[in-house]
Amino acid sequence: MLPLRILIALVALAAVPAALAQREKLSLQDLRIVEERWPDAQRTATGLRYVMLVEGQGESPKSGDLVAIIYRGSFLDGSVFDEDWDRVRPFAFRLGRNLVIAGMDEGIRLMKPGARATIIVPSPLAYGTRGDPPKIAPNTTLVFEIELIGVQPGVSLETPITPQAGR
Repeated sequence: MLPLRILIALVALAAVPAALAQREKLSLQDLRIVEERWPDAQRTATGLRYVMLVEGQGESPKSGDLVAIIYRGSFLDGSVFDEDWDRVRPFAFRLGRNLVIAGMDEGIRLMKPGARATIIVPSPLAYGTRGDPPKIAPNTTLVFEIELIGVQPGVSLETPITPQAGR
């Protein structure tokens, strides 16, 4: 029979991988793909991963700020499900108002005006178990290439947003 101290240590060691797996929001298959394609991706506490391609300048947007982005949304296999690259009429919305999926909202908060990033959104921060039929199946990890072209705090949605200088 093992001494109680050793038994407790073994139970604790066995719990570590289980706790890590529980915090991981990507399936094992998706995790392998993400780690292979984006080995330098940073991970947030929620499980979102991101690679900052261009840092940008200024302050990161906050909840309630009006942001303008251009983006491409794709699956892990690279096939595109949505995109908007129109700099004249970029996609604009207020952060923190549930107007986009949680992962996109969180990822944009990490950026500064002029920044470009790849954001890997695990299913729970995207469309979860329900998906968004017919384009997005349940439990799907999404990848967004985003450029934050403008941030304006406290303005109405009718006010046009102009791209930040220096790009």
